[in-house]
Amino acid sequence: MRLLTVVAPVFGTNCYVLVADDGVACVVVDAGGGVAGAVRGLVAREGLRPVAVLATHGHVDHTWDATALCEEFDVDLHVHAADAYRLADPFGTLGVLAAGVHDLRGPLAQALAAVGMPAASYRPPGRVRTFDPGPEAADLDLGGAAFGGRPLQARHAPGHTEGATLYLVAAVPGEGSALPDSPSPASLVAGATATALTGDVLFAGSIGRSDLPGGDETTMAATLRDRVATLPPTTLVLPGHGPASRMDLELRSNPYLAA
Repeated sequence: MRLLTVVAPVFGTNCYVLVADDGVACVVVDAGGGVAGAVRGLVAREGLRPVAVLATHGHVDHTWDATALCEEFDVDLHVHAADAYRLADPFGTLGVLAAGVHDLRGPLAQALAAVGMPAASYRPPGRVRTFDPGPEAADLDLGGAAFGGRPLQARHAPGHTEGATLYLVAAVPGEGSALPDSPSPASLVAGATATALTGDVLFAGSIGRSDLPGGDETTMAATLRDRVATLPPTTLVLPGHGPASRMDLELRSNPYLAA
């Protein structure tokens, strides 16, 4: 498997291009605002054939460019059924926040506008395929694309949003890969045997917010305990924002997992 990374100019979302075992088929994960041009360039330069766009959850900083890429490559956007409603109205579904909770809607709209993408220009994707794998990992139908000899898997991991998802890969990035900016990326990969794309559930040394509409602190705690901390310690962690990590490092040092 090869991994290519594009960091979105809006909120620094990590957009990942996972190249399958055949070296041609690929999936795009978390097409945040402003990544479409770079992804198109990668696909053309590397001779790739996208078979799907995936979202770890429905927040617009992870889905803004999904519509453009799905149309460009004639593929579906795959997202957990519980988050699909967000795609129609990504700003409205951030909702009315509780008193004292920092409202992301204004800063998000400003960040998008700053790179030429005013909120009013958002277009929901026309081709959406939903899934609901439950707590156990389930194979996704991605046109037969295999990663490490196996299909990519999805595991429901609610807490940040209702439909937050971990994508699990039975392989690690090989030669020609590019991880998000990380200290000692080679050593991270060298000690890994599998890969988890964790979206905004797990970051290096931290976790995603659970105080936004659709999030829940108790649910997040259960997800971290039962569905994240139970991943093999040799799992490479590719988060939705920030540097990569590995589960053994997170289990030792992340206060939300080590507690």
